[in-house]
Amino acid sequence: MEDGELPTMVDEELHTMEETEISDLQLIYYVRDALLEVTDGRENYEEIVRYLQPKRNLNSHVAAQIVATLKALAGAVFYIDSVHHGDLIFALERMNLWNLATSYKYYDATDIMDALVELIVSLAASKGMFIDWCLERLVRHFTAPKRVIDFLKNEDGFDRKNKVLSRVHAALKQISDLVPLAPMRLTPIVIQNIPKRYDVTEHEIVMYVENMLKLESGAIGEIVGSTMLPALVDKLIELDVEIGWDGKMQEDAKCIFEMELFEDIAEFADDDEKYYSSMCASELLNRNNLQCNKVVEKIDSLIVLTFLHLESCQSSGRLTEVFDILLASFKRTVLNTYKSKFTQFVMFYACALDPERCGVKFAMVLIDMFESQLNPPITRMSAVAYLASYLSRAKFLSFALVADIIQSLVHSCFAYCKKLHDSDMNPEAHQVFYSGCQAIMYILCFHMKSLMDVPRLKIKLIKMPMLQLWEHKLNPLKVCLPSVVEEFLKQAKAARLFMSAELFVFEDLLECDLSKAFGGMDRLDMFFPFDPCLLKKSESFIRPHFVRWSRVKTTYGDEEESDSGSEASDDNFVDRNANDMIDDDMVGSVGAGRDFDPDLNKMSITPKSFKYRFKEQMERGRSLPSL
Repeated sequence: MEDGELPTMVDEELHTMEETEISDLQLIYYVRDALLEVTDGRENYEEIVRYLQPKRNLNSHVAAQIVATLKALAGAVFYIDSVHHGDLIFALERMNLWNLATSYKYYDATDIMDALVELIVSLAASKGMFIDWCLERLVRHFTAPKRVIDFLKNEDGFDRKNKVLSRVHAALKQISDLVPLAPMRLTPIVIQNIPKRYDVTEHEIVMYVENMLKLESGAIGEIVGSTMLPALVDKLIELDVEIGWDGKMQEDAKCIFEMELFEDIAEFADDDEKYYSSMCASELLNRNNLQCNKVVEKIDSLIVLTFLHLESCQSSGRLTEVFDILLASFKRTVLNTYKSKFTQFVMFYACALDPERCGVKFAMVLIDMFESQLNPPITRMSAVAYLASYLSRAKFLSFALVADIIQSLVHSCFAYCKKLHDSDMNPEAHQVFYSGCQAIMYILCFHMKSLMDVPRLKIKLIKMPMLQLWEHKLNPLKVCLPSVVEEFLKQAKAARLFMSAELFVFEDLLECDLSKAFGGMDRLDMFFPFDPCLLKKSESFIRPHFVRWSRVKTTYGDEEESDSGSEASDDNFVDRNANDMIDDDMVGSVGAGRDFDPDLNKMSITPKSFKYRFKEQMERGRSLPSL
């Protein structure tokens, strides 16, 4: 008998049934009896199983028989037993919706697909022992078999893909409605089935994550949504750490302020001389190392998919809720991951979509984590490294917020100095302190000019006890990363931020053992998590919200520009006069729904609770959290 042909006896029997117009109920009874009598005689049972075997060809007659069998099984689902009906269950496992949607050129098998889904839903609702099996059968359809993925690239591929996935998600919703505990059982099944094979393709993992995010935003998202996003972040981290990063790890520290990925070039162009000339040697090495890396392509596509989901959440008014889930996942997974390279840009983009709420909240959480002595040193150092890189690179944050956080960092570090009674000057004993000092300098490398151009922010900077901090016996200027110290002192001298000739001996500073020591084995002294994103597709989303070093107007830049006679571009991030910046603060306050006050000292987009917190700590002399 050839594949696709029905057993002669069964074919004749069904033909006889058709002639006598057998009712659906009679067919259900027939299937029920075959299931019950399997221990005594298997003939009828085995014939039913044969109906469900894969068919090479389909026509309306064969399809009608398969549909009738599936519907009869759905009616007799209570009698299906996992012990005695293993062959039947195996045959159902082989009936794949993707195969039905794509294998038959001349027959639309949607009627069989509907009957199969109906049987799975009925089995889940009627037999508790099969609930996990049914959910897993549906989840296995989150990604298509490799041979089907190529087929889906055809002209009608989208329609066929939708035929499958719309039925899968509808079935999950039906099961959740019929079995209230089903969503709780669904969550671990989805997470366990995330593709983990070493040879999983980009299309496979992307399609699977698409369906995870569809669950998160779908009808049962309130129940399963809080676990889908953390599972996605975990997967991103898994891919992230898999990427080799030798070039980055060995990067010359002096290249930090030379790195510039783009000069607003619209696309990556391997043969573009201008593009390559904008990079320093280590960055060029890093980008070349990522070329044709399959893992890089996977994480790039997944991050873009996540960005699009965040945009959808923003449109539906769910971004704040989703951000809180991502923030918890960031604190649990990303923050202490050894030099995460790309995953953190999910948080950056979420903040960019809602600067006043998500953007400010992220900064506040990071500084709280740094100042809390309940956190281990490694967590506090990572938190302040993220904080410094975030404040420096985020184009969407107000200068007032940046100034407030710098003030908090300065006072925290200075409070540590005042309480220090230990004579041990070993940098390893004061790692958190040095990480805070380096964060202050790094942020000011990007923002000193913009802050000094606003009178009220300039006064705030000058009043900070920075000089005492730099001249303390812990000597942060000799311990922190030389490239950061050198750039900071160069700008501080030009801005006349403080007058101390001894501080400005900064030419050709070299990295010493002290600097290496405070960074620890993980070299957190060289960790700048929001350095330019090297992912091709993801970078295009980040670009409009990102500050590049070549766009920063430094305090010594005026002299250089006047010498060269060049003019800054209108879109330079910090190339704004004081009035422009004041207007920015003013607009932020009005846009946030706060009362407008023409007094410059009250113009800020910083939330009142955050502003009051600093006001109480700084102006009323309340003791600040020490390191």
